[in-house]
Amino acid sequence: MKFNLDDLILWSDDSLLVVDKPAGLPTLPDGYDPEAPDLKGVLLPDFGSLWIVHRLDRHTSGVMVLARSPQAHRALNTQFQEHQVSKVYHALVAGEPVWTENDIDLPLRPNGDRRHRTVVDLQRGKPSLTRLRVLERFGQFTLIEAIPQTGRTHQVRAHLRALGLPIVCDALYGAGGGIYLSQVKPRPRIVAEPEIPLIKRLALHARSLAFLHPITLEALRFEAPYPRDIIAILQALRA
Repeated sequence: MKFNLDDLILWSDDSLLVVDKPAGLPTLPDGYDPEAPDLKGVLLPDFGSLWIVHRLDRHTSGVMVLARSPQAHRALNTQFQEHQVSKVYHALVAGEPVWTENDIDLPLRPNGDRRHRTVVDLQRGKPSLTRLRVLERFGQFTLIEAIPQTGRTHQVRAHLRALGLPIVCDALYGAGGGIYLSQVKPRPRIVAEPEIPLIKRLALHARSLAFLHPITLEALRFEAPYPRDIIAILQALRA
């Protein structure tokens, strides 16, 4: 797997690095496959020491910020801990909600079942709030904007699953599997060869990230464009 730094870097200065993480690339080395590439390892040769401030799941694409100094790391950590950072996700889900906007206030407990998933737990879960808004409806699928107000592990995935709206291709919280053109075309077509899925990974994209610069305190906002697989599935659904 090769990566073009020009495609990854959204912002760089002496204090921080903002990147558009591709799906399939873990934030840190994989304990099961330490030789596989990871985001920090890919960036290290060009940018030197980096500090991880937050993470995206391996199969989630989109915007991330990394610190380039201990001072910046401390300041950014404080912003994340005090919920001063605005994170916006776009998710393609299976199902069609009856609402247009919805605030999901359900307590979550990480590592709550035998599959190590985050689960809704009214007694032992930590307070968790996600603001949801429908962006586009496609019948059996819906594009949703999710803005977590708290920072629980797999919060967006767990809250959407609790609503009966699992994210497309989510093997942990949904049915998994890929989405094919023949599934979204309005009429059947003859397939001469095995189909290639339009998307085969978790259809979750970290669309934007807003925070204060850790040194100058300038208000910053970064947006990551949709990757090819999300563009492909949305174009097919719109057609």
